[in-house]
Amino acid sequence: MSSPKLTAEAESLINSRAVGYSLEAPFYTSQEIFDLDVEAIFARHWLFSTTEAEIAEAGDFVTVDIGPHSVIILRDDDEEVRAFRNVCRHRGSRLLDSPCGSVGNLVCPYHQWTYRTDGSLIHAESQPPSFERDRFGLKPVNVRTVAGLVFICLGEEPPEDFDEVAGIIEPYLAPYELRHAKVAHQIDLVEEGNWKLVMENNRECHHCDSAHPELITAYFPLFGYTADDVTPRLRPVFERYQAAAENLGSACAASQFPRDSWYEVDTRITGFRVSHLPLDGAGSSFGPDGKPVCAKLMGSITQERFGDLSMHMQPNSWFHLLSDHAIVFRVLPVSPDKSIVRTTWLVHPDAVEGVDYDVDSLTSVWRTTNGQDRALVAGTQCGVTDPGYEPGPYSLVEDDVEAFANWYMGRLHKYVTS
Repeated sequence: MSSPKLTAEAESLINSRAVGYSLEAPFYTSQEIFDLDVEAIFARHWLFSTTEAEIAEAGDFVTVDIGPHSVIILRDDDEEVRAFRNVCRHRGSRLLDSPCGSVGNLVCPYHQWTYRTDGSLIHAESQPPSFERDRFGLKPVNVRTVAGLVFICLGEEPPEDFDEVAGIIEPYLAPYELRHAKVAHQIDLVEEGNWKLVMENNRECHHCDSAHPELITAYFPLFGYTADDVTPRLRPVFERYQAAAENLGSACAASQFPRDSWYEVDTRITGFRVSHLPLDGAGSSFGPDGKPVCAKLMGSITQERFGDLSMHMQPNSWFHLLSDHAIVFRVLPVSPDKSIVRTTWLVHPDAVEGVDYDVDSLTSVWRTTNGQDRALVAGTQCGVTDPGYEPGPYSLVEDDVEAFANWYMGRLHKYVTS
């Protein structure tokens, strides 16, 4: 891929970003910047795309659309996860229009060119004797699985640090056994905002106390605080937090679960963060007062009170893994002012709906929170399009937003200067 030619205005914006401040309006509104984002960010980095639970059996597939790119992710007949361009090698027809499903072979709807699930071409009608079938298999896309999470990279040379990142995060994810989990529910939410506004909103909880009353019944509203920062009003909350953190540490030690936090959000190409947070109340899940919402615990987890394993991955995903279920979030860009957020709830494969969990109870907190965040993102998108908008300073508890902006601007600068 070659770098696109940018206008002088776009180059100036990339080269003059004010550290510690929100981005200039064109980063959220410009079609030129949006197109640059697709090619410099989404077409060159490892993207969380789906879970193995969504392609559990041979022939199961999902399709992922990113700007002009369409990708098929499927499990082949040998049960390996593969990814291909969703383009027939004959005359370019889309092979699959459905967002998910199951196939025996991949058959082009136009002229019926037929491919095995490993991408090899097995049927092409009316070709001459000289036709070399082996040359016309589906074009592969780089794909990696990490403890049940599926990542793709559209670039010809994927970031090499992914192996190291995968080695770090896999021990944290492995006990939840996401590869064998069951999809309990999934929602696609169209947000009227630039994908970066969606990610920035997720990267801070400065707004949680006022905007997410349902969420903070389980979380401690202390993000970004130290013991010295805690106000008298928050002192009782902080003391509960300290006790819950001590209990979580004991539970992790008993199960030999890793306790180190990792914060490499803007210091490497494949930026990521892993932290294990204690929950308030019962300390188990997102039920009322931190109570469980599923009767069967995930994977090899043996203790209900196991907090929230929280993970962020640049550029488009975040994850919450609890003792009784997991929630995975994926953001994809649609246009300068529109994004799609997919939320997937996973439970133990033997959990029975209506017996071990109720979908409404399982999903209640994050369905509500997603709706609240959707409104906040839409309001911010309206604001950044206003001629009166100018970048404002991040607060002390918005350091993750600053780190996201640093990572993003660094990757753009690397792309346009390479």
